[in-house]
Amino acid sequence: MNHILNYQNNALQEYFLNNGYKKFLANQVFDWIYQKRQYDLNNWHNISNEVKKFIKDNLSFEFITIQKKQTDKLTAKYLFKLVDDNYVEAVLMHHDYGLSVCISSQVGCNMGCKFCESGRLKKVRNLETYEMVEQILLIEQDIKKRIDSIVIMGIGEPFDNYDNVMNFIRIVNDPKGISIGARHITVSTCGLVPKIKQFMEEDLQVNLAISLHAPNNEIRNMIMPVNQAYSIDILIDTLKTYIARTNRRVTLEYVMLYNINDSIDCANELADLIRGMNVYVNLIPYNETSHIEFRKSPNIDAFYDQLKKRGINVTVRREFGSKIDAACGQLRSKEVDK
Repeated sequence: MNHILNYQNNALQEYFLNNGYKKFLANQVFDWIYQKRQYDLNNWHNISNEVKKFIKDNLSFEFITIQKKQTDKLTAKYLFKLVDDNYVEAVLMHHDYGLSVCISSQVGCNMGCKFCESGRLKKVRNLETYEMVEQILLIEQDIKKRIDSIVIMGIGEPFDNYDNVMNFIRIVNDPKGISIGARHITVSTCGLVPKIKQFMEEDLQVNLAISLHAPNNEIRNMIMPVNQAYSIDILIDTLKTYIARTNRRVTLEYVMLYNINDSIDCANELADLIRGMNVYVNLIPYNETSHIEFRKSPNIDAFYDQLKKRGINVTVRREFGSKIDAACGQLRSKEVDK
């Protein structure tokens, strides 16, 4: 049985039409779910009992649940229990510009990045669209506020679940849906080149972020197995094509790992690699975990200064959740280890 939150508005219109109902029912359903946030069909007073019965008989309306919540000053980490008893997580962050949520797209991850807790427990399955949508709905219900921006950068590789992620983006971007502007949505990939090429053909103004984390193949091969399939040279050439095609700036994520990728030589090599590209580098302080030997770099300021000196547009991500299990996959990992 398909889930009602897997449908974009136009797909739900078609579904109702194909089953002998008026397509405007889709607008009514979207209004109850996304605008009124009423999830009990019995309270949908402008929809007939016949239609309610049809929906109950043919479309799933199950919700994931909040299993655990940890809070820090500007951060909340949510552990969600799925209906099949798997777990994923999302992080709510309070920024000056509003509320942002980083959501998961898979149960586990097969990309195997050595510094990432998500990849320590391998991929179990892709998340369906509704399981991503419900992460947003449940957090908004919990905090009684609307989310301003979404980052698809939690557990999983979004482009390894491409169709469901694109469907999710269109639902949350729809003015009749969650209604978050495309430029307030960011999807992050570790560098699946064929999917980046597919993404550049989408009619979306969504932001693209690349988990780069190294300035050369030697270091990237060591910490990111995906680089052995799509080398840094191929990735950078693809990004140049993407930027030319979309006229959109790309974010390069760079987690700072002590004695791995944080030297001044690495900063210079990175500057040489991306010189002249419409990108900015986001330096990320590493969230250490008990299972992984990598350590947080003390050299972020010097690395930042060198990139600035070389004319690179660079920022340092604010640290969130240092007092909670904020590293990607950390809360799920603890629950699974139990």
